[in-house]
Amino acid sequence: MIVVTGGAGFIGSNLVAALSEREDLARDIVVCDVLGTGEKWRNIAKRELADIIPPEDLFSFLNSHKDMVETVFHLGASSSTTERDADFIVKQNFRTSVDLWKWCAENDARLIYASSAATYGDGSEGFEDDASIDGLAGLQPLNPYGWSKHLFDRRIARLVAEGRKTPKQWAGLKFFNVYGPNESHKGSQQSVVAQIYPRAAANLPATLFRSHNPDYEDGGQLRDFVWVGDCVDVMIWLHDTPDVSGLFNLGTGQARSFGDLARAVYVALEKDPRIDFVDTPVEIRDRYQYFTEACMEKLRDAGYPGQFTPLEEGVRRYVQDYLDTEDPYR
Repeated sequence: MIVVTGGAGFIGSNLVAALSEREDLARDIVVCDVLGTGEKWRNIAKRELADIIPPEDLFSFLNSHKDMVETVFHLGASSSTTERDADFIVKQNFRTSVDLWKWCAENDARLIYASSAATYGDGSEGFEDDASIDGLAGLQPLNPYGWSKHLFDRRIARLVAEGRKTPKQWAGLKFFNVYGPNESHKGSQQSVVAQIYPRAAANLPATLFRSHNPDYEDGGQLRDFVWVGDCVDVMIWLHDTPDVSGLFNLGTGQARSFGDLARAVYVALEKDPRIDFVDTPVEIRDRYQYFTEACMEKLRDAGYPGQFTPLEEGVRRYVQDYLDTEDPYR
C-alpha cells in the first residue's frame, strides 16, 4: 500500500496519476487530503483509489494498516507563501511531518517528503542541498512556509547525525518553481504559467512584476522553473531505488527569466507575446527573490538518470495538452 498525503493537490495528484499508470504500483493507493466544496476532487477523479482519508484520520488509518503500508509520500502541507499564521503553519507543516517520520521509522516504512526551495531564503547562501547540521544552519527562509519546511529539514539532519532510527528509506525534495496541470484549486498561488494563460488566450498582455533591483531588467528576474512531470519522475525513481536516502534539490539546474516564461505561453498559443509590468507590492518587495537555481549534482551523484524538460517544451505541453482544452485535468 502507498499513502500519498496531499494526494489531491497539485504535485500529489500528478504523482497519484503516475503511480496509477504503473501496473506494479497501481495496487492500493490511498490519498490523504481535504477536498472541500470546490473542484479539487477533479484532480483525482480519473484514478482508481483504495481509499480517501481526511488528515485528522491519517494516523489511525496508518496504525490499522501498519502491516500493509510500504511507502508514504508526504506532500500535504499549507503551501501558501503569504500565510502569516505561524502556529497554523507549524501544526500543518512541521508537527505532522515529525509524527510521520516517527511512524515510518517505527514501522519499517519508507518516507519521501516535500521540502521546498523556499528554505534558501534570499539565496545569499547559495542553493546547494547540503543536508548537514552546519550546512542547514546558515539558511534563513523569508516566510513562515519556508521556515516550517526548513525546521523539519534541520530536525531530520539532527536525528540522522545522532544515529537515531530512521525510516527504511527517506528522502526530502526541495521543490523549486513547479508548474503543470491540476493546480487550479490553488487560486493566487498557481504557477505564473497558469496565471498568464487566460490573458494570453484572450489576447491581453501578461502582467509581470517590475524589477526593483538594478542588476535585473523588468521581467529578467530568474527562477528555476520545473515541469511537474519531471518532479514525479524523480519521486518514482526514488521509490524504485530504495537504497537512496537524503535531502535533494528538485529543479532543472537552469534559471530562466519570467519574461522567457511569459513568451513561451504566447508562443504555445501561436500568439505574439505582450507583457506589461507593475510594481512589486511593497509588503513583499524586501523579501522578493531575484534568482533561484537548483544545484543538481547531488541527485545526479545518487544515480538519477532522467533528463529535465526544457522550459519552452514544458510550457507547450501544459498549455496545449491541458490549459487550452475542454478537460484541463490530468
